[in-house]
Amino acid sequence: RTMQQRYEVKGMSCAHCEKAVAEALKKVPGVTRVVSVSREREEVVIEGDPSPQAVIEAILEEGYDARLA
Repeated sequence: RTMQQRYEVKGMSCAHCEKAVAEALKKVPGVTRVVSVSREREEVVIEGDPSPQAVIEAILEEGYDARLA
């Protein structure tokens, strides 16, 4: 069974923001798939078993606030 993790992400304002976050997440070890990145819902859903800290750091590096939802 594939594990999903959901994160609350603040500060994304456009499609470019979403794409930047998605690309950054694809590089995090343990992420098998980026399910969704939504600025409207202020959330990111990924599949896999990455370290939540690594996911949050990748989002922070793109300039957005994130926390495990």
